[in-house]
Amino acid sequence: MQSIWRDIEIPPRPALEGDIQTDVAVIGGGMAGCLTAWLLGREGVRATVLEARRVGAGQTGDTTAKVTSQHGLIYDRLMTQLGPELARMYAQANQRAVAQYRAMAEELDADCGFEMCPAYLYTSRSPMALQREWSAAVQLGLRARLSAATELPFPVAEALRFEDQARFHPLRFLRAVAEGLTIYENTPVRQAEGGTLLTDRGRVRAEKVVFACHFPFVNAPGFYFARMHQQRSYVLALSGTGRMEGMYYGVDPGALSFRQAGELLLLGGGAHRTGESAAGGRYARLRRMARRWWPDSREAARWSAQDCIPQDGVPFIGRFSAARPDWYVATGFQKWGMTTAMAAAHILTDAILGRENPYAEVFSPQRPRLRASLGHLMTDAAVTAKALGRTYFVPARDSAAEMPPGHGGVVAAAGKKRGLYRDGADDRYVDVKCPHMGCQLAWNGDDKTWECPCHGSRFDADGRLLSGPAQKGIGVEK
Repeated sequence: MQSIWRDIEIPPRPALEGDIQTDVAVIGGGMAGCLTAWLLGREGVRATVLEARRVGAGQTGDTTAKVTSQHGLIYDRLMTQLGPELARMYAQANQRAVAQYRAMAEELDADCGFEMCPAYLYTSRSPMALQREWSAAVQLGLRARLSAATELPFPVAEALRFEDQARFHPLRFLRAVAEGLTIYENTPVRQAEGGTLLTDRGRVRAEKVVFACHFPFVNAPGFYFARMHQQRSYVLALSGTGRMEGMYYGVDPGALSFRQAGELLLLGGGAHRTGESAAGGRYARLRRMARRWWPDSREAARWSAQDCIPQDGVPFIGRFSAARPDWYVATGFQKWGMTTAMAAAHILTDAILGRENPYAEVFSPQRPRLRASLGHLMTDAAVTAKALGRTYFVPARDSAAEMPPGHGGVVAAAGKKRGLYRDGADDRYVDVKCPHMGCQLAWNGDDKTWECPCHGSRFDADGRLLSGPAQKGIGVEK
């Protein structure tokens, strides 16, 4: 099933036909890319958006659309690792983004249900972490207070309430933003060579290039594939639960999130590193929780989302690399893509126009933060080494005959390792090696997809590419 946001039609745009020139080429037609193009257009800059599929078809359409500066347990950590000045930049950039969304929704008459509401962190265990987070947030100028009173259907030990947060319908908002933009859909960029972008349908020559495509497909320079990994999480949309005025995000291991969307409640959780959920069961757990708390509720929709997780916990927004002074990037948004997309659009617009931005430093892709990144760097390196080793040195454990219907996995077939999905009607085999960098793919039992545990590329059961950094599918043989 697809997300509830995809209930609207964003008017289609043509694919590129032939070669063109533009001031700025923006790769990616999601929230970050379209907002950047919109802001540049207001400054008189010709910006052209190149989208591989349809506007909003990627992660913007799968978000839970919380517009918040409350990003989990982040501010106490940022204060400790980066110091108060950089932590304040992060807090102010995201809180300012909430206000900017509100102003744009009114200016564009976006009909996106933009609604101010509080956002809570909660714990059912020790309240100490939330107390430290409250202290840091208040020092950084955010309106936050501790309270054990919530609307949750279970008791909590402590909750931390952030004021001045919001929620909205992301694709209705994006439709209004995209209305006046120059956009080419179904135009994936295959290569970037300086200011020239190569697509299947022509070349785009630009003075500046913005990579707003979730995960940059260019490996070098930048090396973003080695600086972050990807995670998946899962959502049920439920009717018959009653209404929650606030939004809630649990900070305990395995805790869930809650967010009202009209008459539906979005229940989210089950996060895992992409490529590490062969057995599935994430939706099943959410359903068990829904039945426990709201026995009469009904499931209206379900979907999953994917997030890029930087090793030091701060997105990469700014110049792509010192070796490419006319390239810019916005990636690593973690689970907070809405406010980060707005912050990124303003930072990139200022950078392209040669203006100072008061928040650029904390997000700079050129930041040297080994201390903050070291633990995650070692974990990511170990996962990549394991997946590559499995590709070349570990034989498949099962044969096709042992695979039950409705399941997928890596099997030995025709003298080599292959990916098999058996749907009950036929057997679908795929190349089990990711075309990005060769890591062995793994089956996701919930979404029925093939996933790369190294860098997060995803493919459907028929081998078609769903999301990068890979740029092609893995093929299928029935």
